[in-house]
Amino acid sequence: MSVPVIALTGPLGAGKTTVLNHLLAAPGARVGVVINDFGAINVDAGLVVGQVDEAASIAGGCVCCMPDAGGLDEALDTLTDPRLRLDAVIVEASGVAEPVALARLIRFSGADRARLGGVVEIVDAVEHERSVEVGLVAPARYAAATLAVVNKLDLVPDAERAEREAALGAMIREHNPAVEVVPAERGAIDPALVFDIAGEDDPLDQLPISQLLREEIAAESAHTHADSVGGVADGPVDPGALIELLENPPAGAYRIKGTVPVRTARGQRICTVHRVGRSVHVEKAPVGRAADGLVVIGMRLDATVRERIAEVLRPAAAPSSEGLRRLERYQRLSR
Repeated sequence: MSVPVIALTGPLGAGKTTVLNHLLAAPGARVGVVINDFGAINVDAGLVVGQVDEAASIAGGCVCCMPDAGGLDEALDTLTDPRLRLDAVIVEASGVAEPVALARLIRFSGADRARLGGVVEIVDAVEHERSVEVGLVAPARYAAATLAVVNKLDLVPDAERAEREAALGAMIREHNPAVEVVPAERGAIDPALVFDIAGEDDPLDQLPISQLLREEIAAESAHTHADSVGGVADGPVDPGALIELLENPPAGAYRIKGTVPVRTARGQRICTVHRVGRSVHVEKAPVGRAADGLVVIGMRLDATVRERIAEVLRPAAAPSSEGLRRLERYQRLSR
């Protein structure tokens, strides 16, 4: 199975490492981290010990400015090894990294088990205008983002906060109308937007220190919770309906994931599907993998989303030949 690799980008001082530490604090998540040796990196050591099986460090400056992607490829190949059983890998880029170039390096890396899991761009709500004026930040970088986090809103005066958040959101969407924009204080975003986390019924932490660190971070700031809506198919579904959902998701949907049985001319095929931002990934599920359903994760999901999922998961008596061709095309592109 492939492992999602998330690019965490943003200018120096926007709060990338703070966001990273909050993501590492997610209960039950097994996360790998790739960091640059360009500039000061201050990932919380306790969280790295408790949550990351292995951290890979890349020297020589910005990962997207390296002569070749060898350093990143090697790090991703190591961290996506099935023996580590990681849920996700996060690449924290230096402040000068270009999101488009970094996303391309991940997408076309030599690590066979890695897939691009999104580009999370951190926007400084306090310093953004000044950074643009002096040429430190080019707003065009937001075109590559799948998720934009407007951070440091806690440092904006209360009377100006709503207006600042709306203005930055509008500016970001000028360059990327499809991007999901999420407000944040002290780097706190819902990890469910970025990768899978443990549910209420999952086992408690094996390392008590990790739990204490997470509780400490959680006490510092609250984040806006993501919505999730899902369902399970009672039989093989129409591949056309599934692909239509992945290509044209409901309003507010950021991630779609699941393992579902798909109707084919010869019976059924179990497929694992992912959509993050505008990126669609489809692969054949490993032998023995159960079809555990489909989940849509995002912000402000309304009641029509559940109806849409139920429609997609309705068993099909016969496959759509055109839908099956589209699904197989995504399978080829996802290899």
